[in-house]
Amino acid sequence: MGVEVSRLSNGLTVATETLPSIESVALGAWVKSGARNERDDEHGMAHLLEHMAFKGTKRRSAFQIASEIENVGGEINAATSVETTSFYARVLSNDVPLAVDILSDILQESEFDPDELDREQNVILQEIGAAHDTPDDIVFDRFTETAFRHQTLGRSILGTPETVKSFTSKQLHDFMERQYGAERMVVVAAGDIRHDDFVREVEKRLGGFRTKADATAPQYAQYVGGDFRENRDLMDAQIVLGFEGRAYHVRDFYASQVLSMILGGGMSSRLFQEVREKRGLCYSVYAFHWGFSDTGIFGVHAATGQADLADLVPVIIRELARAGQDIQQDELDRARAQYRAGLIMSGESPASRASQIARQLLLFGRPIPKEELMERLSALTTDRLTDLSSRLFSTKPTLTAVGPVGALVPYEAVLDALPGTEPAARRLAV
Repeated sequence: MGVEVSRLSNGLTVATETLPSIESVALGAWVKSGARNERDDEHGMAHLLEHMAFKGTKRRSAFQIASEIENVGGEINAATSVETTSFYARVLSNDVPLAVDILSDILQESEFDPDELDREQNVILQEIGAAHDTPDDIVFDRFTETAFRHQTLGRSILGTPETVKSFTSKQLHDFMERQYGAERMVVVAAGDIRHDDFVREVEKRLGGFRTKADATAPQYAQYVGGDFRENRDLMDAQIVLGFEGRAYHVRDFYASQVLSMILGGGMSSRLFQEVREKRGLCYSVYAFHWGFSDTGIFGVHAATGQADLADLVPVIIRELARAGQDIQQDELDRARAQYRAGLIMSGESPASRASQIARQLLLFGRPIPKEELMERLSALTTDRLTDLSSRLFSTKPTLTAVGPVGALVPYEAVLDALPGTEPAARRLAV
């Protein structure tokens, strides 16, 4: 049947997709508001709000929220990203009305009890401490902070101990009222669901939700790049090397996704074969591309011991430069197959499918048919990917490293070694 979409009178978008042979339903509410929508004095509030979602409403205590959903064998959770916040559940099809009622209760009647707030603030302080003690987490926090310096897009979603402890119940209510409006929200269900029935349930409980929010658009992101190194007494070093990527809406977004697979998307990828298998310079290496609404970032993460650190980045740079000169058809075909398989496999999971539909509705205003995505992938050519590589890896790099990083090549040498500086490239050659 495909995806069916309706819009309520208050502007709320409701979408469903019936998945054959599935007896459960994944459903949730997604809000176009995340960490980058916070003001300077609200750093970490979107994440705290997610934590507080299940801590009690005017009709239910925290225990009642948990027990009611678990009494029917269901589960409920929430998540915060840079640009969205989601509240979602998974239940058997007969229990969809209960799940919709609980989610709508959370969105409209949350109490944010001060005692519950104090406890949850302490939980997040522990989470912040745990992240700081995990090098492969903290290196990515420093990576985005360096790439988008002094911007909300670059800040850690968790916030800081100082900001998190400062928040009050009133501030949480004010943030929710300012950010959450029906026109900025979608409610999606996937699985054993009938569209008309689901729309009626949502209309009954969220049809009166405020239409507009007072939120202003987040600051337009500007990629900056730069260098960050934190020397720690650890067994290995965590390295992330990145460049300005592509936003969701631009022509090169899907090409960038495929390029990341060619370079570091599996055991057959260039970086894995050259850096790990042939040279043994690290125990982990992969490439990634993150898209946002107005920008993106392309990166390579590697973890290695101190002895191999000096050789690691030069080899990675050489592979990135080589992508701007030659990409083989069989590499493109393999990456396309990986992407296609990932889409199909994720579509077999109700939760993944509901999340994908919600993301497309928030970003593009419509669900993107799988056939359309396949057409975009089919249109990619090796010439287009080499051209993209040469442009992508000519932007100012972002290099972050945590661990015993004393032997890491200087940032200036990385700048010189990128395409267009032959002498320095020879100096870094391995």
